[in-house]
Amino acid sequence: MQIEIDANNRAMQGKGASRRLRRDGKVPGIVYGGEGQAQSIELDHNNLFHKLKLEAFHASILSLNLDGKKEQVLLRDVQMHPYKQQVLHVDFQRVDQNRKIHMKVPLHFINAEIAPGVKLSGGLISHVLTEVDISCLPKDLPEFITADLSEMTAGSTLHLKDLKLPNGVEIIALSKGDDLPVATLTVKRAEEGAEEGSSATPAA
Repeated sequence: MQIEIDANNRAMQGKGASRRLRRDGKVPGIVYGGEGQAQSIELDHNNLFHKLKLEAFHASILSLNLDGKKEQVLLRDVQMHPYKQQVLHVDFQRVDQNRKIHMKVPLHFINAEIAPGVKLSGGLISHVLTEVDISCLPKDLPEFITADLSEMTAGSTLHLKDLKLPNGVEIIALSKGDDLPVATLTVKRAEEGAEEGSSATPAA
């Protein structure tokens, strides 16, 4: 299901106008890219704030309803207040269906509980990456990429090349020859010798 968000054209420009918008519960923003010119917009703050909490809002093609005209966009930048729960500015980029896009998408880790290194060795899995930078056509953009941990053994590492990618999706780092680690499984080994030594009776 595509996420929709409403916006209106913004005529007033400048810092003073932006401050007035924010006092009125609005967020200034911009839409750029594609064949159209950059367009200044304003959005309802509360609606945008709640949508920003959705993981998919950051890694999906969005339907921007701009004064009744819908266009497909990607969220490209969000500026937040340093300490208030307030969105200060937002950027969207228009989508060209025939041109590949670069996006960061989250990793969803599954099957950690059945990994041999966890079940048999009591190991712990550490997530080295939580998202990956991918390239694909807009129609192939996944909301997330699954990282299956079910085969991990003690001391093993899951790399980018081990991820199963949807059709048409390419990981940028791999295309540059960087097979980065995604997750590691480590086992804490008991220092039996030290424990035995501490419990032994010292010689007279």
